[in-house]
Amino acid sequence: MAVSFTLDLDRVRIGVIGLGYVGLPLAVEFGKGYPTIGLDISQARVDELRAGRDSSLEVDPADLAKASQLAYTRDPRDLADCNCYIVTVPTPINEHRQPDLGPLESASRTLGSLVAPGDVVIFESTVYPGATEEVCIPIIEGVSGLVYNRDFFAGYSPERINPGDREHRLPTIKKVTSGSTPETARFVDALYRSIITAGTHLASSIRVAEAAKVIENTQRDLNIALINELALIFNRLGIDTQEVLEAAGTKWNFLPFRPGLVGGHCIGVDPYYLTHKAQQIGYHPEIILAGRRLNDSMGAYVAGQVIKLMTRRGCLKRDCKVLILGLTFKENCPDLRNTRVIDILAELGDYGIACDVHDPWANPAEAEHEYGIRPIAEPREASYDAIVLAVAHRQFAEMGVERIRALGKPDAILYDVKQLFPREAVDGRL
Repeated sequence: MAVSFTLDLDRVRIGVIGLGYVGLPLAVEFGKGYPTIGLDISQARVDELRAGRDSSLEVDPADLAKASQLAYTRDPRDLADCNCYIVTVPTPINEHRQPDLGPLESASRTLGSLVAPGDVVIFESTVYPGATEEVCIPIIEGVSGLVYNRDFFAGYSPERINPGDREHRLPTIKKVTSGSTPETARFVDALYRSIITAGTHLASSIRVAEAAKVIENTQRDLNIALINELALIFNRLGIDTQEVLEAAGTKWNFLPFRPGLVGGHCIGVDPYYLTHKAQQIGYHPEIILAGRRLNDSMGAYVAGQVIKLMTRRGCLKRDCKVLILGLTFKENCPDLRNTRVIDILAELGDYGIACDVHDPWANPAEAEHEYGIRPIAEPREASYDAIVLAVAHRQFAEMGVERIRALGKPDAILYDVKQLFPREAVDGRL
């Protein structure tokens, strides 16, 4: 028997699947006004949140305490009484740079065991256009025995979290929403509008909302790739890239992008979801993949520049040692996902150069688990033949050039990937 969509905000009970950088802020905001249960597969994560701590540093203890209707669990069965489920699991790529939908498929199977007639499932994870209804919904139908848009309904509202950004928070970032039927779409939009002070944008379909999300980061990736390529050109011409960008930036419509390493869970990953779908339908995307190749090559380029500078100064020796300052994918954030600093380390390692890594934000155990790298707590002074400032953490800015240079030997090279210091204060920079 068909069930019409009748869920309203007065009766909603929310289950958030995945309590990472995306899911936790969402669960906290909903938990301030709705009965909400957050599910995570990590017992350690559940335990720390129950204790009022967030190791990702995205939500402070005071905000966690405000979510008076939020509970945490590792057991999916605790979500059985929910009627609105929101999926915020990671969507990474595999070693072949293809979408890894494993976490999303697992979450869909969990949903299939929970969803009941009249319920709505909302996905926030970044995917290619069509993935929600082509991959996730059939799994839910298969496990539950229910029929999509007859017995249960779906929405898609892509996440727009910027890890480490203390200004642009979940409620202050406009939210794109969508639903599988007009009634569902209106419900999803109203639900998010109740917690998003910046407002919402209701898309005409789930596929439009999926596409909108995936091109946000694809556009940014391509813009950075352009600036990275300009940096390669200007370096050969002996022109300082930053000076050029500052001069060009005096025009009102010049976009203020800067060269650098492109990692993280979004910009360095999302374009591959779009190119994967494009290739599925017989179109080979050239510009997007060219941008990806260029951005993925920047770590090796930085390492090459450092080696050239060391060679010219005569400090490239058999027992030389390099200090890498920063390992996370961006400044002032503990997120290590898809960091491209490892590309610098790998290239230097291929030349037989030993490296120490120091990062006041990175979790040493996580770094060792993910990359086999154990950051050092404190670098020793006068110990390094080259220093690479890879991530612009505020602690490094506070140290200043002289204290950073003191970590190196008298003739050590200082290479500034992030343009944190003036050109004349360093030996090389992007």
